[in-house]
Amino acid sequence: MNGTTRNGAEPARADGRAWLGLAVLALPTLLLSLDMSVLYLALPHLAADLEPSGPQLLWIMDVYGFMIAGFLITMGTLGDRIGRRRLLMIGAAVFGLASAAAAFSPTAEALIATRTLMGVAGATLMPSTLALISNMFTHPGQRAVAISVWTSCFMGGTAIGPVVGGLFLQWFWWGSVLLLGVPVMVLLLVCAPLLLPEFRDPAPGRLDLVSVGLSLAAILPVVYGLKAAAGGGPALVPLAAVAAGLVMGTVFVRRQLRLPVPLLDLRLFRQPSFGPSLGVMMVGAVAMGGTFLLLSQYLQLVAGHSPLVAGLWQVPPALTMIAATMAGAPLAARIGRANVIGGGMFVTAAGFVLLFLAPAEQGTPVVVTGLLLASVGLGPGAALLTDIVVGSAPKERAGAAASMSETSGEFGIAMGVALLGSLAAAVYRTGTTVPEGVPDRAGDTLAGAVAVAEDLPADLAAQLLGPAREAFTDGLNLAGAIGAVTMVVFGALALVLLRSAPSAGDGMEREEDAAGHDGPAASGAPEDAAPPTDGVTCRVPAAADES
Repeated sequence: MNGTTRNGAEPARADGRAWLGLAVLALPTLLLSLDMSVLYLALPHLAADLEPSGPQLLWIMDVYGFMIAGFLITMGTLGDRIGRRRLLMIGAAVFGLASAAAAFSPTAEALIATRTLMGVAGATLMPSTLALISNMFTHPGQRAVAISVWTSCFMGGTAIGPVVGGLFLQWFWWGSVLLLGVPVMVLLLVCAPLLLPEFRDPAPGRLDLVSVGLSLAAILPVVYGLKAAAGGGPALVPLAAVAAGLVMGTVFVRRQLRLPVPLLDLRLFRQPSFGPSLGVMMVGAVAMGGTFLLLSQYLQLVAGHSPLVAGLWQVPPALTMIAATMAGAPLAARIGRANVIGGGMFVTAAGFVLLFLAPAEQGTPVVVTGLLLASVGLGPGAALLTDIVVGSAPKERAGAAASMSETSGEFGIAMGVALLGSLAAAVYRTGTTVPEGVPDRAGDTLAGAVAVAEDLPADLAAQLLGPAREAFTDGLNLAGAIGAVTMVVFGALALVLLRSAPSAGDGMEREEDAAGHDGPAASGAPEDAAPPTDGVTCRVPAAADES
């Protein structure tokens, strides 16, 4: 991409301090995404220690992600108002304290509560990191590299979470995996004032607390409905909760359209590629979030590997995902971003087909190969989609755009855990018969069945675990089939809808055009779509997308 200013000069290139700052921002990004999956391998130990119910186990796994998703929009907008570095440091302090509290939780309820606090604190960190990157790297080429690094940390953290968890669980108790956040946040608090600049919106407007409440009222009832459905209770309560969430979501959207300074800037959706990019990003995150949860359990509870061995089996897919994410921008320069994103989703679909075919016995090579293909397919598109979303926003709305990008990814991962986890739990309960005299919790989750089987005679344990492992694998197979079909559909949509997606930095060009500096707005957005900025614009050739 060849960005230039209005007077023909190239935008300023970032110095060494900015790249050191990027390394600092990469740390919380890696940690926050890692914390979404690091407990996956700890499930058997956690289940044996705290004895959570099936719904409680799902809450422990993904309440963190849902709190991040629920508060990201609010925190992104708050960062634009009070300063992104300041919000980053506040969140780092709270996250470190909450991580320590979660590590020593004595009950399932306490762990859910502390993971909730971790999610709220995490929501202050994610949009701040991406928004600061968009401010620190104004040169389009450097910004693309910086976003690729950031996305690699985000994707890689989710991928290596089980690996790190396996290493810690080999020698320590399950809570040790949560203590990783403490030293990382201390390092961030020390380095941030030295290496990171402060940015804020000079005219931020008022934070609409009603919109904050409505955003949570839209998300949390839907989550509760999914959890209640997973618990196997009466269907009326889950349906009512989901319906209430959808109603609140409609009210939230209508309010944002009326407010002069909305919490969620829906004007960004007027850019043709903005909404599809968020949608494709969310679908990929849904698929991967649920898949990592199920595969981590499969490797331990079905295939019988120790936490360390199960983690090591996931090293090749994790490394592949990081490498594929970094390769996204160079590959897009050759064949076009739409082809990279859409084609990658077809590769991911092939990986999900393998998960659909995975057997309950000796299936480790099959599921690991399926995960590797899925990682290869989704990795390159992740950075490119983030680049499109952030490039659609003017500079002072970078926090809002970053929060929307992060909301899509984090909410997608949490929804994947909830949807595919709930689906697999339902299949498990249907296919599992608990023998007479065996505690009922063996029929709730496979982790519960394995924990119960340790205290049973060998013949009774085999009678319980054989069908239980088959039932869990059936749930994994069904999730693989759904994932394959979804990837094919959205891959085809990406090929069509993202062919003319804007490049990074185009948001500043549209911003000037809307202000009347350079003629008609290139995007077709109305004149009030963005306030004027400092006069810097990035010119990108029309053919750059498919060059």
